[in-house]
Amino acid sequence: MTENNLKDHKEEKTEKKEIENEDIKNLIISRLEMLPPDFSLSLGSDGNFNKKELITHVKDEDEIGEKVVEIQMEYLRMLKEGLVAK
Repeated sequence: MTENNLKDHKEEKTEKKEIENEDIKNLIISRLEMLPPDFSLSLGSDGNFNKKELITHVKDEDEIGEKVVEIQMEYLRMLKEGLVAK
């Protein structure tokens, strides 16, 4: 693989990862939007967050948003594996 081909390949992988991350972010936002308006989530020492705040953090891709995505993705994995009742 030439240097240019390698660079193109790395850029392509980065673009695919960004698309995957955007898809995941949109999935989590959609899941959060389905929650009741009075929903609240406690993230330990980070505090309590309502539905609107959680969506904002996920959209902003900040530390809290990353935690919410991680929690939601773990839940979906467990659901897929049958470890959580529907």
